[in-house]
Amino acid sequence: MSWCLPCVLAGLLGAAQQSATPSKYPRAKLLMEPADLAKAVRKDTVQVVDARPLEKFKTGHIPHAAPVNPSALNKLFLTEKDKHFWEKHLGEMGLDPKIPVVVYGDDFRETARVWWILRYWGYPDVRMLNGGWQGWRAADNNIPTGLDSKPIHGPRKIKLTPLPKRLIEMDQLLKGLNNKRYQIADARSRNEYCGLAKTAKCNGAIPGARRLEWSDLIDQKTQRFKSPAELSRLLKKSGIDLDKPTVTYCQSGGRASVLMFALELMGARDVRNYYRSWSEWGNAKHTPIEKPEEEK
Repeated sequence: MSWCLPCVLAGLLGAAQQSATPSKYPRAKLLMEPADLAKAVRKDTVQVVDARPLEKFKTGHIPHAAPVNPSALNKLFLTEKDKHFWEKHLGEMGLDPKIPVVVYGDDFRETARVWWILRYWGYPDVRMLNGGWQGWRAADNNIPTGLDSKPIHGPRKIKLTPLPKRLIEMDQLLKGLNNKRYQIADARSRNEYCGLAKTAKCNGAIPGARRLEWSDLIDQKTQRFKSPAELSRLLKKSGIDLDKPTVTYCQSGGRASVLMFALELMGARDVRNYYRSWSEWGNAKHTPIEKPEEEK
């Protein structure tokens, strides 16, 4: 048998390139498909959270879902740090950390915000519905209206163990910039990143940040996350390394949560949300800012 060395090398290179482009999400469990959620709802094995405005919830929702106001939850997160408060608050909502939670809505920024807050407070299994409310409707599933006579599960006493490593504060990030500990991922628009949009006293980007706009992660027609191959291409183009400790940020935490979700979906294990984001960084007096002329 004769061997063609260039052919062998080309074959090995092709195999390596193919393996570098995943055909499946490395952490696919973070997403749930509408058909799988419909089965889980019938079996009563999940808790479903609706992140849309209450008026939209009343016009139609997933059976037994509980409406949650992302804006109110956000304000509480920014002001309430006591674990016992959150045990009481989330327990009264009926959210049991021992039961998987699926969050859906019609705006991935708010859906991801709720997902992230629940994960921060120690819910181990929180997923997002792929396609959101649009995906549920397209699958021709059952859609009750009004306020559900049987929401997820009744009020209960719960114990939570928060996960502080899912969050990074400004002082921690400043120290991380000095020793280059973190890779910074900016989920905002190009104009915000380059300092052309006025969203704070000072505008621009955190030094060294790589930009990957949150909306590029979503297929705008279907409201589903893009394929593993497409996400892999976007990450490579933006220069974001899934193996490096990463900090995501935006203006106020929502878009950063979408990017954080996508990074974890693609296998990242050490991602932190700078939740106060540019609303804090851009209005502080001592934070370094750069205005990139071109995207890094």
